[in-house]
Formats: sequence, C-alpha cells, structure tokens
Amino acid sequence: MHWSIDSIPNLNHKTILITGANSGIGFEAARVFAAKGARLILACRNQQKGQAAINRILQESPRAQLTLMSLDLSSLDSVKAFSAAVTEQFDHIDVLVNNAGVMAPPYSKTKDGFESQFGTNHLGHFALTARLLPLLEKAEAGRVVVVSSVAHRLGHIRFKDLNWENRYSRWQAYGQSKLANLMFAKELQRRLQARGSRVIAVAVHPGYSNTNLQQYMPVNRLLNSLFSQSQEKGALPTLCAATQPDLSGGEYIGPNGFLEMQGKPDLAYSTPRSNDKTIARRLWDVSEKMTGESFLSVA
Repeated sequence: MHWSIDSIPNLNHKTILITGANSGIGFEAARVFAAKGARLILACRNQQKGQAAINRILQESPRAQLTLMSLDLSSLDSVKAFSAAVTEQFDHIDVLVNNAGVMAPPYSKTKDGFESQFGTNHLGHFALTARLLPLLEKAEAGRVVVVSSVAHRLGHIRFKDLNWENRYSRWQAYGQSKLANLMFAKELQRRLQARGSRVIAVAVHPGYSNTNLQQYMPVNRLLNSLFSQSQEKGALPTLCAATQPDLSGGEYIGPNGFLEMQGKPDLAYSTPRSNDKTIARRLWDVSEKMTGESFLSVA
C-alpha cells in the first residue's frame, strides 16, 4: 500500500473517537492521533485508566485536545447513555475506531445476557455505530474503522447458539466475535455504498501484537518471543485505515509479514466465509434484534 506513519497528514480539524483508548492498540493510535493534532474522544470503561492514558499523552503532546468519556460496551444501556452524551457535546465525528474488546476469557455473560466476547466485541460496537452514524454522516468524509483479528479464520457464526450456552470454547468464541467484526465492516460498507453515503467502513487487524489482551494466554511468553510485534507497530493498520485518503471502503488491512503476524500495513487475507453476503445479512438482522438497534436497511 506504500503507507507509513509519516504519511499521516495534519489532523487539526478531525474529531476521532476510539473505544478502549486507555491501553494497547487503542492507546498507541490515540497517542499518534493526538500528536497529529486531532481532537480525540477516549471512550473507556475504566475511567482511572483512561485518565492515566490522557496524562501520558499530554506528556508528549501538551496541546492535545482530549475528552475522556465512560463507555462499557458490555452494556447496551451504557452504549445508549454514551452515545447521547457524545451527540450532545459534538456536532460531528470524522472517524469512529471500534477497537475495544476482550479475548478468550472464561465463560461469562454481559449485562444483557450475551456471551461476553460476542456481546462486547461485536454487539456493543454494532449498537454504538448505529447510534453514532448520524454524527459520522455530518462529517465531510466520515469513516468507521473496525478492529478484527486473524482469529476470524477460526470463526463460524453459530446462529443456533450465539451465546455459547453449550460447550463453550473460549478461542472459537473469540474467533466468532472477530469474524462478526469483519463481516459487520464489510456489510456496513455495502449498505453505506448502496445508500450513497460519504461514510466508508474499513476493517483492520493488528497481527500478533504484545498487548494486555493476552492475559488469558498461558503460553504468551513463548509466542511473544517468537512472533509478536510491539503494540506501537500493531497500531499501524488502524492508523492507516483511519487516515489513508485513497481507501474507498470495504478494505481489510493488516501486517504484510509472515502469516500476517507482523510487518507493514497492507491488504490482508479474509476467508471466503467472511465474504459470504448471505450470512452477513443474516448476522446483521440478528444483531439488530439482539441490540434493538435498526439502521441502514436494505431496500
């Protein structure tokens, strides 16, 4: 793609919202966006950690425009309250980065009764995007960036048991949530394009990056020593997707190295399953029913 971090233009007139901006990929992206002059909304579940992230960013970029707001993606009530607060405080959003997530935890459910990974990683962001789309439409060229994973290759959308109430597998459940993220981004782009919207949707994955998401991985030290890249480099696909002017929507961007674990941002591999439009439409319909959010209907 011939992109590098030096390609990022001045972002003085951009408003960027990042979920999970207090650590990992989200923090690294926020740090760069702030240095480039963007006005940032840091959407964080833990406000103490969010404030610590802001303090770190201000040490590097003292003039950064940073707003910390509370968002718990595992709660649809929190998504609604957060979206209402954002709509009250901001007149538009240029870029929405759906970054926050959980990876391979022991079985649990969200406050709304969804399996924690599907509920947080996919449904929470689905509802958030639905509610913030009007602000994205008010931007000159709005953009939604959805963070997926190479683990989408493990995923199947288990329509008969989306909440994994039978035979829970933490890694297959994670794969399902990341497949849902990727399919959502692709279906969102198709619907935006059909509507003639200026907003585009782009999916990314960070490769194998050394972040706090790995807390439930028992062999992470060995894997990190062999394959991982820093979270700074893991943020590059997100930064590229958010700022590369030549993107038209529907792209999937990840590292271009061995097995896409590390490397420079480039177009990434997505499985045939992730490109199945029939399954994507069914997932969209089910997601609307589960979240109570309805938007961008197909004619």
